[in-house]
Amino acid sequence: MADQDQSRVRPINISHEMRTSFLDYAMSVIVSRALPDVRDGLKPVHRRILYAMNELGMTSDKAYKKSARIVGEVIGKYHPHGDSAVYETMVRMAQDFSYRYELVDGHGNFGSVDGDSAAAMRYTEARMSKISMEMVRDIRKDTIDFKDNYDGSEREPAVLPSRFPNLLVNGASGIAVGMATNIPPHQLGEVIDAVLALSKNAEMSIPELMQIIPGPDFPTAGLIMGREGIRRAYNTGRGSIILRARVNIEQQPNGKEFIIVTELPYQVNKAKLIERIAELVRDKKIEGITDLRDESDRNGMRIVIEVRRDANTNVLLNNLYKHTALQTSFGINLLALVDGRPRVLNLKECLHYYLEHQQEIIRRRTAYELKKAEARAHILEGLKIALDHIDEVIALIRASKTTDIARQGLMDNFKLSQEQAQAILDMRLQRLTGLERDKIENEYQELLARIAELKAILADEEKVLEIIREELTEIKEKFNDARRTEITIGSDMFEDEDLIPQEEIIVTVTHNGYVKRMPIDTYKIQNRGGRGIQAMGTNENDFVEHMFTTNTHHYILFFSNKGKVYQLKGYELPELGRTAKGIPIINLLQIEKGEHITTVFPVEKFDEDKYLIYLTKKGITKRSPLSAFSNIRKGGLFAITIREEDELIAVRLTDGKQEVIVGTKKGLAIRFDEKDVRSMGRTAAGVKAITLSDQDEVVGMGIIEEEADVLIVTEKGFGKRTPADEYRTQTRGGKGIKTCNITDKNGDVISLRTVKENEDLMIITSSGIMIRTAVSGISQLGRNTMGVTLIRVGEGDSVATVAGIQADDEDETESSDSNEVEEEETKSTDSNETEEEETESSDSNETNED
Repeated sequence: MADQDQSRVRPINISHEMRTSFLDYAMSVIVSRALPDVRDGLKPVHRRILYAMNELGMTSDKAYKKSARIVGEVIGKYHPHGDSAVYETMVRMAQDFSYRYELVDGHGNFGSVDGDSAAAMRYTEARMSKISMEMVRDIRKDTIDFKDNYDGSEREPAVLPSRFPNLLVNGASGIAVGMATNIPPHQLGEVIDAVLALSKNAEMSIPELMQIIPGPDFPTAGLIMGREGIRRAYNTGRGSIILRARVNIEQQPNGKEFIIVTELPYQVNKAKLIERIAELVRDKKIEGITDLRDESDRNGMRIVIEVRRDANTNVLLNNLYKHTALQTSFGINLLALVDGRPRVLNLKECLHYYLEHQQEIIRRRTAYELKKAEARAHILEGLKIALDHIDEVIALIRASKTTDIARQGLMDNFKLSQEQAQAILDMRLQRLTGLERDKIENEYQELLARIAELKAILADEEKVLEIIREELTEIKEKFNDARRTEITIGSDMFEDEDLIPQEEIIVTVTHNGYVKRMPIDTYKIQNRGGRGIQAMGTNENDFVEHMFTTNTHHYILFFSNKGKVYQLKGYELPELGRTAKGIPIINLLQIEKGEHITTVFPVEKFDEDKYLIYLTKKGITKRSPLSAFSNIRKGGLFAITIREEDELIAVRLTDGKQEVIVGTKKGLAIRFDEKDVRSMGRTAAGVKAITLSDQDEVVGMGIIEEEADVLIVTEKGFGKRTPADEYRTQTRGGKGIKTCNITDKNGDVISLRTVKENEDLMIITSSGIMIRTAVSGISQLGRNTMGVTLIRVGEGDSVATVAGIQADDEDETESSDSNEVEEEETKSTDSNETEEEETESSDSNETNED
């Protein structure tokens, strides 16, 4: 007996056993618990919940059923684990703040963003959501494989058809053994558009796909700070992004400011956030908050933080970002199961494997439908034979003693299959009518056409892809909504401004609105005659319009055509290489639709003795102290109130002692002392700079400086320089004096500006033709002349934009026939055009100076 017991004992190496057992356990967790499948984006528990609900008939068009019933079905048949695990999973699938597109339609208390747990499963009810019906569509058409459940008594799907790319749309998170996944949710329409694009061009690069999918889109909205983390995650499968709450600063009538939080970063508990802020205030780690309350209701989230009058709201907000969950990081890890194995995927691979899955679904569904159609056609062929020989068939059946004898007789006499013979025996007498005979024939012909169509689909990969495109487009039209999460610039993610070194930098802004900064030593001093270096990469129709030297800690002011001013510090601009074109200004500033930047310049400090002078298209000017803009919010400030159908066209920084010249489209100009425009507050609309006639408008403004000329460019490509001394000083508000002789040959004035000989000029036509010319090469002519040809303008074309740019010694503009031709400056012989028409302004010209 002892020998027998001894024979049952096997010596095993303990380290080998531990390794083997642990790996078996780890793989079980990885494959069967914690990681989603790349094809349907679901973990086994999610898949089992949806399948069980579908099998129970709890579809989106049926009544809600108790959650306990669903949980019992899932546990009993498919998921032999705790009921709380199943129920909590189902609860998350029903939360609009957890899932971008909920897969379960919950009825009752399913928790809140404050961290409240859902009611017990016996109290809540649920059913499938409308979009989750697309997850199981065609599941009974042999589209996917089924496998045995845990005890072999039931069958469950190995994967769902998933007619939309759920892995990216709803994301996934899970911790396995030795690995974890954290896939953020995305906007449905963007992901579907990317799949459609990939189906048409399998060679698309990840940057091209990112033009369609700019980044994650969280159900709680909020802001993503910067694109670098997104770019890294989409290219490598791993990356980290910074999420911020959406915050607005509201100015109260009593002068206090409120910080209003309307959107939170993903998975942030609102109640705990408020509690954390209260703790920081109590412990005096954050000072300046006088009240904190939650005003959220069914219309949306609203957390109100009252700021003490003497506190700096922006500094307080930065402290809140630093110490609370108003700013969090989200680590992206695109880990999913591919063919049952965990893999870290990039963006293109996620879309590629989903597209492959859909191709398999369509092929299997088509094969299933073909098989059904062929089986039905086979039956109809037998019925047709029976109807053609109905008398013989009836006689045979009547003569047969049993069904089996009749079936065999039909098979032998009419060469029918067993299925056809049985169908004839099952045929009702009403099928013998003429109408029914026609129906059988029509159905048979339709089936033949359908069979040919299905075979064509299986034989042509492009037809399969076309079906996928049609069905995805249909889903997009049905369920698509607007993007919630805004992706904004992330260059202001710094710990402390004092840690940023003060460095001299060069800032460039292109005509099309691309901005960047570079170290001052980017352009090294070269000896005369050097070849120079390439200054900046731009598009063919773009060029550097503003280029200046400033400091990383200096301010840069951006003025828009809507009369708003925005502010960034030098270090907030992206530092890029010499040949990089920069990033769009709209990524840095909260510019509204239809708004564009017209003027950019640096400011070291907001001195009391410096002024900003503005000019609008309708001839309104205004002067404001620079010090009024020392605290510009992220969303910008209104620098001037712009009236209807007017816009801001120019802003200049002055020392309060300058003279200004303003030019109009119809060839008039007025020169006046800026002191004629009294200093006004930010909200003032301004006063008249020049009185305009009908159909006239202002085209430009310049500051009169020593050795400066007044430059005029017309729409037909003519231009000239006129010494500033030829424009005598007038009183603001008059009609002005002639600056250019306007004829049909040269057209209206497009631009007026003051220039010096060491500058260059960039002229662009409406058709996109661009020419760069040195100011020194433009003739100096009197006021009452047409000018010379600067650019030859074709039929139907005209000059659209004129910009002054810094002269570039290395890139000299070659003289050509187009910009130096015969001087067509012949004096006008019309005596009426030699008189200086001017009208002095009066107080009546001033409008809304308050």
